Amino acid sequence: MIEESTTRERVAARGWQILVLVVCLVVGVLLATTRVVSQGDEIRRSDTTRLSDLVGAAQSSSDDAESIRNDLARQVDDLQRTAGSSDVEVGRALAAADPLAAQAGVEPASGSGVVVSLTDAARGPDGRYASDASPDDLVVHQQDVQSVLNALWTGGASAMAMQDQRITSQVAPRCIGNTLLLGGRTYSPPYVVTALGDPERLSAALANNPGVRVFRQYALRYGLGFEETRSDSLTVPGYTGPIRIGFAQPAR
Repeated sequence: MIEESTTRERVAARGWQILVLVVCLVVGVLLATTRVVSQGDEIRRSDTTRLSDLVGAAQSSSDDAESIRNDLARQVDDLQRTAGSSDVEVGRALAAADPLAAQAGVEPASGSGVVVSLTDAARGPDGRYASDASPDDLVVHQQDVQSVLNALWTGGASAMAMQDQRITSQVAPRCIGNTLLLGGRTYSPPYVVTALGDPERLSAALANNPGVRVFRQYALRYGLGFEETRSDSLTVPGYTGPIRIGFAQPAR
C-alpha cells in the first residue's frame, strides 16, 4: 500500500510539473507573439499616434517651406520696386497693379465688423454629453463653417479672415474629422471668423442663413459653441500665399 501511494504521489507530482511546463510554454509563446505584433514597442502605441507624428512633421516641413517662400517673395518685390524706379515700363506696370492689391486681399484691412466663433460641444456638469446625441451632433462640420462664410459674404463683408489667414479665392477651408485644413495648415476648434463690414447687416445675414440657424439650434440642444461679437475696430491680415489663376481672364 505504501509503495502504491508513493507511486501515485510521483505520478501526481509529475503531472503538475508537466502542467506547469505547458503553462510556461503558452505564456512564452504569447509574449513572443505580442512582441512580434507590436515590433517590440508598447502595445498601446497605435498607428494613429504614429500618423499624428507624421502629420506634425509634415506640418513643420510645410511651415519651413512657407517661410522660405515668403522671404523669396519679399526679395522679388524689392527687385521689382528697384527696377520700377529705373525702367518706365516696369514702373507703369507696378502702378497699375498696386490698386488691385486690396481687391486681391494681399494687403491687411481694418474696420468695423463681426467675429464669429464655432466650437465642438462641451460636456455637461455631470461630465457627459447629451444622451440623445450622436458623435456627428457634437462637432463642427464643413457645412457649418461654409454656412457662416456664405452668410457673411451675403451680408456685404468686404474682407474676411479665418483663424490667422485671409480668406480669398486662393484659400478655402476644409474640415477633416475634427480639424480644419486651411491654406496647408491644420487647426483645432474653436474656429474663429473675422469679417469686416456693416455689423448690423452682417448680423442680419447670419440670422437669416438656414445653415447658421440649424447650427444655433444644435448649439442650444447639444452644447455646441456659437458666439457672435460686434466690434468697431477689427483687422484682418493680408494673404501671403502663392497666387494661382486657373480660370480668370483679364478684365478689359
